[in-house]
Amino acid sequence: MHILQMNFERGWRGGERQTLLCMQQFRRAGHQVSLLARRGGELARCAAADGFTVHEQSNVASLCGFLVRQGRNFDILHAQTANMMTWLALLKPFLGSCIVFTRRTAFPVLRRERQTAWKWSKADALVAISQAAADEPRRLGIKVSIIPSAIEAKPLDQDHLNAFSRQFDLSGKRVLATAAALTIEKDPCTLIRAVHRLRQTRSDFVFLHLGAGGSAEAQAHQLVRELGLESHYIFAGFQSGVEDLYRLMDVFVLSSRQEALGTSVLDAFLYSVPVVSTDAGGLKESLADGRGVLCKVGDDQALALGIDRVLNDRALSASMVKNASEYVLREHDAAMMAKRYLAQYESLLSPAK
Repeated sequence: MHILQMNFERGWRGGERQTLLCMQQFRRAGHQVSLLARRGGELARCAAADGFTVHEQSNVASLCGFLVRQGRNFDILHAQTANMMTWLALLKPFLGSCIVFTRRTAFPVLRRERQTAWKWSKADALVAISQAAADEPRRLGIKVSIIPSAIEAKPLDQDHLNAFSRQFDLSGKRVLATAAALTIEKDPCTLIRAVHRLRQTRSDFVFLHLGAGGSAEAQAHQLVRELGLESHYIFAGFQSGVEDLYRLMDVFVLSSRQEALGTSVLDAFLYSVPVVSTDAGGLKESLADGRGVLCKVGDDQALALGIDRVLNDRALSASMVKNASEYVLREHDAAMMAKRYLAQYESLLSPAK
């Protein structure tokens, strides 16, 4: 099969990592895979460095022009973002290829329900990464398949790890961390308040916020200053090779208000880091059955108590890590994810054979 993966995001977050992982797995299975991405973006750079053909476009007009001219050259056009699915839906009469859309969010459709349902109906196959991500398409009468996101262990770059530890003076400290953009749906202010509560009872830790800016960035920085947490809550920004940094963590924390799955939590599972998280969306699925500590959305006190409990209770921490590690290797294997997608692709193409 000749597969075009499509992701026009600017940054490097979970969806972009999953796009590249899909590409790598499809290539290993013997298929021709290329990428349509934003010119100069991190995804385009990483894919090109990995030897993929990357069709870089500067804006929506050039993107649509490429699809009209070249779309028929691909068997599968796979939209990895909602915006990309919008353009595929509008251009479908001109494309002549099968369209697949992966929904990676669990946001409720609060307006324009008819337009959203129409757009989703133009996908020949709609895939959701979790039950939470599938709820809204199903409510709107759209057939959905569930294919969970996957992760793959990366070899440790010890020099990178050591340099990062020196940069933030982490030696001898308990390291708590999150990996999330500073956006409203990730709710960094609740996380900051939880760290402030924890600081009232212990001072042996530093909290690292790994991730680029967003709509709540200014508010988060202001709250850290107001609470006097500058020495305990560190905004470390976007970090390449973030997989290395999980090896430093004593607890991983996520405070999301909305989350379809949370691949950063899966990373924590893979690298044996205990997790304390809100129960938003797919996180409730991921952390069930003793795989983590779940707290209500917006409850900074519960998050603080959960972190403190994990730091103090080694038996609990070890049990969580064991359960989570077994789960992630079983349910979020990259090769299995690829097989599920390829089966979807083949089922779309088989009537034409």
